[in-house]
Amino acid sequence: MLHVVHHPAYVSPATLGSRFRFDKYGLVMEALHETAVPFHSVEPEPMPRIWIDAVHDPAYVDEVLTLTVPPEKARRIGFAVTERVMRRSLLSPGGTWLAAKLAMIHGYAANAAGGSHHALADTGAGYCVLNDLAIAANRLIAEGDAARILILDLDVHQGDGTASLLAGRADIFTLSIHAEKNFPVRKARSTLDIGLDDGTGDDAYLTVLADVLPRVLDDFAPDLILYQAGVDPHGEDRLGRLALTDAGLDARDRYVMRQARGRGMPVASTMGGGYGEDRMAVAHRHAACMIRMAQEI
Repeated sequence: MLHVVHHPAYVSPATLGSRFRFDKYGLVMEALHETAVPFHSVEPEPMPRIWIDAVHDPAYVDEVLTLTVPPEKARRIGFAVTERVMRRSLLSPGGTWLAAKLAMIHGYAANAAGGSHHALADTGAGYCVLNDLAIAANRLIAEGDAARILILDLDVHQGDGTASLLAGRADIFTLSIHAEKNFPVRKARSTLDIGLDDGTGDDAYLTVLADVLPRVLDDFAPDLILYQAGVDPHGEDRLGRLALTDAGLDARDRYVMRQARGRGMPVASTMGGGYGEDRMAVAHRHAACMIRMAQEI
């Protein structure tokens, strides 16, 4: 059974002057229903502020909560932080944390949002307000749910915010496989970064993944994997520079799950990036990711 964390408030109206649309978080649930694959949906609670402050600068958190994010930070995020955006920004880390808790019970669970890997300590960036991956990982370890967590980031963009927020932590391993020449221009330093050439396709991508992931899993031996499962490495993605096909994404996700399950490691996924004018096509890519991960349990 597929377990999905979703909240109606994940969907927010587009903000004035921004190209970013929040409707894909609702469209993904529509796509799941269209497949007729059985799944169980659970609503998250907002992440308590204490855990957000543990990762982000409390002064920036105040700006988010009071809707006073200055224009220069809003530009860096890519949209204004409205009441609706603020609420979903608190729910998304709660969703990633809940997906992780469910994954520990069922082997796999998905947050139908999240993967906000560009958010930094004192500002959001790249359509990310608060870094759900870093917040959830820190809380899970602090509360004793895990001793070591791997954040596996296979979005087409480097997880610079996650790398920066968790730098120096021996109990959290950040692995990012991304398009080297894509956003952000200035990369942070993850525990391990693999930058790929533009146009990298299925075979080359899967070869890199097969070379890197088993070694990290064996050497670091995480208790849990938080998987940033962005579908923007797809060749038709508006903001991607790689060339994976639907079959390539399928093979990527199944390989991740098989490697994890073969070692008894639960996986919680977040949606991450996926961009295109055909938003339903993007939603179906995200939904397909969740379904095939659950099939590999």
